[in-house]
Amino acid sequence: MRTMKGKLRDQLKYCIYMLFFLLFTCNCSLWAQEKPITNFANNDAGAVFIRMKQKLTVALKENDFKIAAECYQKIGELFYYQAAYSRALDHFFKADKLFKAENSQLNVAVNLNKIGETYYHGRQYNAATKIFQQSLGIYKQLNNHQGIAQTYGFIGQTFEKTNGYHEAVKYQQLALDEYAKANDKSGLAKIYENLGSLHEDKLKLDSALKYFTLALSLNKANHNRLAQIEVINNIGDVYRKSGKYQQSLSHTHQAANLARQLKDYYQLGSAYRDLSKAFNLLKRNDSAYYYSEASRSIFLQIYTRDNEKQIALLQTLFEIEQKDNAISHFENEKKINNVIAIAAGAIAVLAALLAFSVISRQRLKIKNEQKLHEQNQQSLKGDLEIKSKELTSHTLHLIQKNQLLEDLKERLSLIVKDDKRDQRKELKQLLNLISINHNQDKNWEDFRTVFEQVHEHFFDSVKKHCATLTSSDLRLLALLKMNLNSADIATMLGISQDSLRISRYRLRKKLQLPEGENLSTFIQNV
Repeated sequence: MRTMKGKLRDQLKYCIYMLFFLLFTCNCSLWAQEKPITNFANNDAGAVFIRMKQKLTVALKENDFKIAAECYQKIGELFYYQAAYSRALDHFFKADKLFKAENSQLNVAVNLNKIGETYYHGRQYNAATKIFQQSLGIYKQLNNHQGIAQTYGFIGQTFEKTNGYHEAVKYQQLALDEYAKANDKSGLAKIYENLGSLHEDKLKLDSALKYFTLALSLNKANHNRLAQIEVINNIGDVYRKSGKYQQSLSHTHQAANLARQLKDYYQLGSAYRDLSKAFNLLKRNDSAYYYSEASRSIFLQIYTRDNEKQIALLQTLFEIEQKDNAISHFENEKKINNVIAIAAGAIAVLAALLAFSVISRQRLKIKNEQKLHEQNQQSLKGDLEIKSKELTSHTLHLIQKNQLLEDLKERLSLIVKDDKRDQRKELKQLLNLISINHNQDKNWEDFRTVFEQVHEHFFDSVKKHCATLTSSDLRLLALLKMNLNSADIATMLGISQDSLRISRYRLRKKLQLPEGENLSTFIQNV
């Protein structure tokens, strides 16, 4: 039997392994997402840049815009492969402008896809999709099946990054159809691999295995051993996720051996990482730890080496551009000095004339604005006087009408009290009609409209003090604002003066006026 000490040692070793494994997996995953696609050899990149810049200068002088566009595109690619995406986009867009000027549609489409890829790797997925759609439209016009297929593939990959699984599958299937029309087996193999990855992400492992197997078959037929490594490793992943650990180990070992033969250290590191995962699931902790450390070491070396080379390259490119800019600046400075010497006198004269003109126009503008302001003030004053007169007239009309109704009501009441029974029913109906007309004054809205034109924002202001004011409260407030006496207010509202005193008391309560503060004074200050 194993001792307690031995068990503790194994558990400690396992915990240490898991810590390294998790940290390493996280770091490597992040690095893998950012890993630039290498095309130019880093050692030759500086020479390529110098050659392209020289070629570009000549092309621009000779107005050979097609060659200039190609140079901008190559320089853009150089920055793109070093993950300097903003610099890359700057040159790709310059190429795009010149290709369009030359009406070179195929080159425009190719360059648009490069712009889209740059946005994609810069994680600007919406911008990438829009650019890919533009490229797709041109390829369709040209009936270029390979271009259509490639662009469909790019769009599918972009949807995959934004979790648009169904759209991603749809576009990869469209790409598959187009590559089939073009009889492009390499393209078909890549799309099969993309579809396998999409299904693997959704744990549709049988479908993933089918597509990876098809991709592997095509890569073997094309004798593309480099492409085989990743596909074999993906098949190993599928077997591991399916719980078939021995088959997983077999395929991942095969991928690792092929990567070693072809000196593809990035794929070798990936294979070691997957071996570590499989051995971890089999509880073979020593092997898991061994391959985790081996994978970490490889990725660390790759990352360090590539990072150093990229920094050195970008420093070289920066220095070259600085020299070019210094020469250009010196030549431009000479021209500018000559222009400045000739134009200095003219500028001084123009400045004096301009200053005089500006001052004169400003004075005229101020004078016109003052005159316009005075006219507006007079107009507003006149309008307000008219509205005030209209409001006063309207109020007097209402008072007279209500007084007439009140007198009529009193007389009809006397008739009703008379002994002439045959008239009583008819007169009582007439009395009710007058009461309804008296209590529900249909002219209130007309009155309110005119009142608000004279006393703007009055109702809004009082509502800030109490949001629960009724329409009756608002009528009383409006009449108080007009400084009418109590008798006129009671007449207009169709109530007695005792009822008016009660209404004023309730209104004070709603407005929460402190004792001693006059209601009318408060209303006049609103």
